[in-house]
Amino acid sequence: METRKAQLHPDKYYHIYNRGINGQNIFLEEKNYAYFLQKYAQYIFPFFDTYAYCLLKNHFHLLVQAKPENDIRLFLNGKHKEKSISWILSNSFSSLFKSYAQAINKQYGRTGGLFEEPFHRIEVNSDSYFLRLIYYIHTNPQKHGFVLDFRDYKHSSYHSHLLTKTTKLKKENVLEWFGGKEGFIEFHSQNQDMGHILNLIVEF
Repeated sequence: METRKAQLHPDKYYHIYNRGINGQNIFLEEKNYAYFLQKYAQYIFPFFDTYAYCLLKNHFHLLVQAKPENDIRLFLNGKHKEKSISWILSNSFSSLFKSYAQAINKQYGRTGGLFEEPFHRIEVNSDSYFLRLIYYIHTNPQKHGFVLDFRDYKHSSYHSHLLTKTTKLKKENVLEWFGGKEGFIEFHSQNQDMGHILNLIVEF
């Protein structure tokens, strides 16, 4: 399945994922993860709501929903009015990757691009897909052997959904999908059937 050419549309849910060029690391040390999220808040939050994320050394996974077109145009306040909404949505990620790569290049004395282009995007079009994708994203560090238990991994949204502090994640919506915190925890504790999701994902 082609996952790099599909256009992004308002109100739709998407699995967004990407990796470093040739599988190279995109997070070189601990502070890079926090910096990426700062840039993410700057470039992505105005255009997408975020439901789940996981950042790993050489790739990342996101579950997002594009905001309504009117909200996006209002935020832009006339900027890019000649551009399609699909271009604007895709460009928000391109701008994130470019900005982050420029900072990494400057800090570590490297040149050139950092991320593969274009990035992968798959529309999430069913409740079952939505629930299992959140599970897939949160358990990805365990799947790739970064930790023995995904609950011990720091750079995913799993624990953020369970905390009471304010966050930019749509955590209340996520917990509602699972029937509350207990349902969220229970779903993640089970060995979910991921067959129909893995068929769509390019493994890194």
